[in-house]
Amino acid sequence: ELVVVIGQQAQAVSEADALTYVAGYCVGQDVSDRRLQFSDTPAQFSLGKSAPGFGPIGPWLVGRDAVDWASLTLACDVNGQRMQDGRTSDMVFGVPKLVAFLSRHCTLLPGDLIFTGTPAGVGSTRTPRQYLRAGDVVRSQITGLGVLENRCSG
Repeated sequence: ELVVVIGQQAQAVSEADALTYVAGYCVGQDVSDRRLQFSDTPAQFSLGKSAPGFGPIGPWLVGRDAVDWASLTLACDVNGQRMQDGRTSDMVFGVPKLVAFLSRHCTLLPGDLIFTGTPAGVGSTRTPRQYLRAGDVVRSQITGLGVLENRCSG
């Protein structure tokens, strides 16, 4: 998914000014351990995203003025099979709204990352459900931002 990298401290910023607080963008893989997420009541969504190696980003940071965040295509393949295909123009909340909203509830600092959400097609919503296994290769790409490829470990 699209990852926003904050470039300067942001606290209670407006949507109109939000992009001035963005350093740039990169590709991210928002990995979730579904067993851990749903092992307790209530579900622990953040804990299930916190294991070592989860949330890789890259392959580089692209400056905010080098791409139009609202017109990018995103895709994710697992072992060569297309699982997700989308556009940032279809995001539920755009980058300015996300930055403004988050900065009203917490102070964003330089280097903070905002994972903006993923297109439809995650394995846990498929029938039958598909989960990553050791050895699977996850390849995520966003136009203008590059390709991020990782092999799942056991």
